[in-house]
Amino acid sequence: MQNQLIRRRRLSEDVVARLEEMILSPQYKPGDQFPSERQLMERFGVGRPAVREALYSLQKMGLLDIRSGERGRVTKPTPRILLNELGGVARHLMAEPQGERHFQEARTFFEVGLARNAAEHASPEDVESLRAALEANKAALNDFDAFERTDVEFHFVLAKIARNPIFTAIHEAVVEWLTKQRSLTLRIPNANELAYRSHEDIFNAVAGKDPDGVEAAMRQHLETVCRQYWQAREQSL
Repeated sequence: MQNQLIRRRRLSEDVVARLEEMILSPQYKPGDQFPSERQLMERFGVGRPAVREALYSLQKMGLLDIRSGERGRVTKPTPRILLNELGGVARHLMAEPQGERHFQEARTFFEVGLARNAAEHASPEDVESLRAALEANKAALNDFDAFERTDVEFHFVLAKIARNPIFTAIHEAVVEWLTKQRSLTLRIPNANELAYRSHEDIFNAVAGKDPDGVEAAMRQHLETVCRQYWQAREQSL
């Protein structure tokens, strides 16, 4: 019979589980003050180290806001908090031999889906917001820093059309993780003009409610960005 070892949980993990149950109960709402360390020690019969470690874990989870010298307050977790926790993991994965390519593939898969959704569901107001982002991108063609900001904003407006906070949080995280790639590719001669024309094609497909057209435009855009990045990398070595 194969051994099936049971891992013994640390004391602080038990405290975390109990405190999480408290926070998720109707007893607490965002903004409510949480019991003091001493009160929690007495309630659960544990020492200060276990309570402090548990409170720190809950803060990292986005369930508590703890400030020096004050009792913690209950907070509402957000998708962004979750993705911030993944930031260190992402940097390690990016450092793997195929890490950057895997993230590029993931970005393409994700953004193609967002683009199709936008073409299928964008309201007239969404289209106007995307048009404004495109015009800002065009106005920044001769300003590298401004173009980079408006490039990100165009893709962010596209992500917001899905009205899903997890999607926008993922988009922001991927943009952050791939910052080096975007900065390098936009410094290639004529890269801004190529990127703007791709954005224009994407916008036209969204405005025309053409899911297949926007998928092709987005895929071609991101494949071009990836190709430019690896060419620039080779030239810089």
